[in-house]
Order: sequence, then structure tokens, then C-alpha cells
Amino acid sequence: MPEFVRPYTGIGGSLAPRRAAKRAGDDYGHTAEPSWRGIDWQAHLHAVEVQGRRINYVDIGEGDMPPAIFIHGLGGCWQNWLENIPRLAQERRCLALDLPGFAGSEMPREKITIAGYGDTVVQFGRTVGLDEPVDLIGNSMGGFIAAEIGINHTDFARRIVLCAAAGISITNLKRRPVLTFARIAAAATNAALARREAMVKRPRLRQNILAYVFRHPSRVDADLAYQFTSGAGSPGFIPALDALTAYDFRDRLESVKVPVLLVWGREDNLVPVQDADEFERRIPDARKVILEDTGHVPMLERPQTFNDLVVEFLAQPTETPVEQLAPSIDA
Repeated sequence: MPEFVRPYTGIGGSLAPRRAAKRAGDDYGHTAEPSWRGIDWQAHLHAVEVQGRRINYVDIGEGDMPPAIFIHGLGGCWQNWLENIPRLAQERRCLALDLPGFAGSEMPREKITIAGYGDTVVQFGRTVGLDEPVDLIGNSMGGFIAAEIGINHTDFARRIVLCAAAGISITNLKRRPVLTFARIAAAATNAALARREAMVKRPRLRQNILAYVFRHPSRVDADLAYQFTSGAGSPGFIPALDALTAYDFRDRLESVKVPVLLVWGREDNLVPVQDADEFERRIPDARKVILEDTGHVPMLERPQTFNDLVVEFLAQPTETPVEQLAPSIDA
């Protein structure tokens, strides 16, 4: 996205040259254990009707820990969590859904809104038998939705992980003509991502298409990139983008009373790292971890590191204040 948009939105910035990928560290793009490739995902795929529409989701794992729901971002799909679900599923039931209007889920009957998505996730959870508080893990727009649930459905969330969550600087896109340009640019990017087969076969194309999402696309395996883009080209994309820019909950973030872990990439070009500071300032019980040389999807860029952080955070007793884990750190 062109640099002139950045002062208005916080979006944009420098892209890493391909040669810089060699210095990204051993954990960047390294498949987490247990590997997602060893799972028969088709055996764990299901569909359920929520609010009169079909919701596609994956359901895997069991254990004594509270269940976890993974919520993808704009243009995403449940496969955005392939590197993370296997690890967490060792100790708990894990569910990851395609939000209405994306990938395998039908468009909703009502207009797409962030509050509406929050209601849908909660109703989805109740429909599949989640009667006790659950842990929510959301990336980008999914983080926006998870935080919204923390505000308006206080009995549903036990702990929340916000990974490069939208909801702060995105509201500046309400200014026109910036919004108009952003819609055009985002739609063009979404269309490019839909060229999945070509992207897998052509590393240079993969680099160009994913450079604003991943800090070092050349370090991302082709099969993971293919799965990551399963939600591209979905009919809910533009309505969901409009919903992102139309909703401002900043003044209500203090109502989030559960512990929150913030995980951000220092070089996030879509949701600037300064947004993590604002979330931390406004949410009473929040801890922030910044991963260096990392972009908008830390859970896929540095999955082992991300998983370690999340597992430690979710293992804490609910009565343990987040600040007792550790001070805000850069990793």
C-alpha cells in the first residue's frame, strides 16, 4: 500500500528485501511441533447452522484445559491457524471457524458488523457445546472480534490472545477519500491472493503478493502459503472491510476484564505496532510481547515462539494477574 496512506491510517511502511530473509533467525518460517502436515484435517472438519447459515469449522483435541476458539482475520480462513492448533490441541479442545462470508461459510443474512461477528462466534460456541468460558485467540480482524466479545460477552471469554489485532488505527480509515482508496487497494490484494496455484509454483510471485503480510515470504513454505490464502476471493471481504472501519470500541476497551496477551510483529505493515501500545494502555489486565523482524501474522511467521507464549499464558490460573507473568517485553 503506498506510503502516502500511512499518515492517515497507520498502514504501510517498508518491505524487507528478499536477501534480508537470511537474517530472520532459525525460528522464522520453521514448522512448529507437532506438525500440521501429519493430521488428517478432513476428518476434523464439520459444518453447523448458526443464525440460519452454514458455518464451516475444524474441531480437534481434548484435555483438561478450557477449550479455545481461533478467529481469523480479513480475507482469512480457519487454515490461518494450522501452525498453532496441533500444539494447543494436545491439552484442550480447539475449534477454528470460517467467519460468515469467508471460505467455506455462507454469507450472513444480516449486514456484516464487528458486533455481529462477535455474536456469531458466541452463538457458534454455544451451538457446539461450549457452555463454560473459553479462551479466544484472534488475529487482525479476528482480534478485533475477540476483544469485542470481551466487552459485550463477559461470561464467554476466560482469556484472550490478540495477535496483531485491528480496532485502533483502522478506525482512521473512515476518512474519505482514504477509505475509497483502501477499499480498492485491499480488493486488488485480495484478488491477487486468490491466484493460489500460480503463487505456489512461482516463488517470486509469492514474495510480491505476501510481502505486506509476512515480513519474509520467501521463508514461508509453499504449501502453507497455499492453505493461508484459502479465504481469498470470498464474498464477505469488502463488507467486512467496511465493518472494520465503521466500528470504534476504543473507549470501551477498559470493559475487558479478563487477562489479555498482546502479540505483535515489530514490522507489521497492516496493523502498526503502536496499536499494541494503545491496547495495552486501555485494557486493564494486558501484557504485550513484540516479536522483532516479524510482520502481520506472527502465529505463522514464528509459530513455535508464538505457541510457547500462548501455552504459557493460557496455563496461568484465572485469578493470576497478567502482569505477574512478566513485564511487557520485546522478543
